[in-house]
Amino acid sequence: MPLSCRHILACTDGSPRARRAVAAATGVAGLCAAKLTVLFVIPPYVLPAYGEAAQYVPGVTPHLYKQRADALARKVLAPSARLAQKAGVACTTLAVNAAEPWSGILHAAHKGKCDLIVMASHGRRGLARALLGSETQKVLTHSRIPVLVVR
Repeated sequence: MPLSCRHILACTDGSPRARRAVAAATGVAGLCAAKLTVLFVIPPYVLPAYGEAAQYVPGVTPHLYKQRADALARKVLAPSARLAQKAGVACTTLAVNAAEPWSGILHAAHKGKCDLIVMASHGRRGLARALLGSETQKVLTHSRIPVLVVR
């Protein structure tokens, strides 16, 4: 952890592991008197496709997708904001659109001039890790900012 930790970025997808990571980030922010930003990454709208042809799916428009994604982001981020408020930690929430969550995380961390990124590891191993990838691993590989991984 950096000696002068003034701004912490905590990442959440709403899972129990991510909630533990946000709780850890809140605790560190409280100890360091740091500002906390809790981030939720929204994947972009992708037109449903089968093979080489796009399919029409009634009712799923880019506008409706954005509305639902924004509502999900608010739902996922609200508990983090309440937790920080209870702990007396200055907290903002942020939802960003990114095709790859790891790149959205790093972009938000750089833009926010964060000193530390806190995120969960879902602990996938073997074939599941190879097939699904690891956003945490990608952040660790590409980040110049220290990363605290909560398991």
